[in-house]
Amino acid sequence: MNPLHRCAAGVRAGAVPGGLACVVAAVLTLGGMMLAAPVGAQPHLKAQPQPGSPVPKPGARPAQELLAFTAEETERILSHGPWPPQLGGTPVRDPGNALVGRPEAVALGQRLFFERRLSPAGVSCAHCHQPGKDFADGLARSRGVAELDRNAPSLWNAVHERWQGWDGAADSLWSQAIRPLLDPREMASSAEHLQAELARQPALAAGWRRVFGQEVRAQEQQTALVGTAKLISAYVATLVSPRTPFDEFRDALARGDRAAAARYPLAAQRGLQIFIGRGNCQLCHGGPRFTHGEFADIGLRFFVRPGVVDTGRFGGIEALKASPYNLLTRWADAPPPGQPDEAVKTRHVEATHRNFGEFKVPGLRQVASTAPYMHDGQLATLEAVVRHYSELNLERLHADGEQGLRPLRLSPQEAQDLLAFLHTLTAQGPARSKASQPQAVNRSAAR
Repeated sequence: MNPLHRCAAGVRAGAVPGGLACVVAAVLTLGGMMLAAPVGAQPHLKAQPQPGSPVPKPGARPAQELLAFTAEETERILSHGPWPPQLGGTPVRDPGNALVGRPEAVALGQRLFFERRLSPAGVSCAHCHQPGKDFADGLARSRGVAELDRNAPSLWNAVHERWQGWDGAADSLWSQAIRPLLDPREMASSAEHLQAELARQPALAAGWRRVFGQEVRAQEQQTALVGTAKLISAYVATLVSPRTPFDEFRDALARGDRAAAARYPLAAQRGLQIFIGRGNCQLCHGGPRFTHGEFADIGLRFFVRPGVVDTGRFGGIEALKASPYNLLTRWADAPPPGQPDEAVKTRHVEATHRNFGEFKVPGLRQVASTAPYMHDGQLATLEAVVRHYSELNLERLHADGEQGLRPLRLSPQEAQDLLAFLHTLTAQGPARSKASQPQAVNRSAAR
């Protein structure tokens, strides 16, 4: 009990004479205690119930403490939501793919995603993008028919990406799906094999008729290849990651519910302040998906093996320009009436020297459950990622252009706080498990 409370209690009980003098003394004592607080100590406020705040439910976590976020910090926090994305009634788009959002296409695309017989080697899309592993595979370098040079990224929220793949070699989700289908190290399939398999299985052939209005055998093989990729994309476009503890905190701040916001762990609040503050993390990991969707050099090695270099974005742009399936080709469906030209980005992107060794900045949702990290899985844990940025070697960054990165030089406590925040970007418990089940998507799409 602080001095003011003790004084008031004594006056009410008649045990302390001279109420005014007691109060003055208590104020002076309390003032001395406040002046004695360590300089630079982190300000924080005890959460107080606000008028109209909901009554806590039985068994709810007790209110903790809420840091005194500045107006600028609060604005930055709110910029990371809301989640799921609010599109204002506008359907989600995979550029050049008119099948996205059609229930019959989603249902067939889901089946194709898990269909091993699309590959002569028996490798499905789900081999590297497993629902139980957040649509990744947990390997440093993924393995299809053979080991690959890169890590399989999670497919959560992939439809919202501007460019697809670690190097951005695809300008749409459907054109990205073509590459693993044909790559001899991944699924090692072909347009001929896909068409034959789609026609051979009665359920797939019937599904194709429902979506396209004709038999798959009646179409040219390249049409069967592109159609398969667009169907798979229609399913992947439905994969939206679940809400997280951060989203609950962010929304509580947005509605002014301090009691609910204070349930967010104090360590995570401190880590969030580093993330949006001196860490400058949101320069690249901004917005509701915690990524700006572009590419960056962060001082990682990019040798695949001795004598072989992964050129990253530089090679990706060259591959994009040469692709027979990019948005500038006949295979891209026209955008809906009134929508902008979706191929502008492809038409104008050009490779420059600084793109060498740049890789996609991944979104951070579900980040705690998608180890290992970076384009080739060279950082095994989230702790290793934080340590990389804390001890960043500037000599490994590009010499040309502006350097947006600096070593964070985190203390052990700061590193733990940043990790605590990053863990709150991953859903926990039944909500996460349910969202990972593709069957749920299929049932809703079939309604």
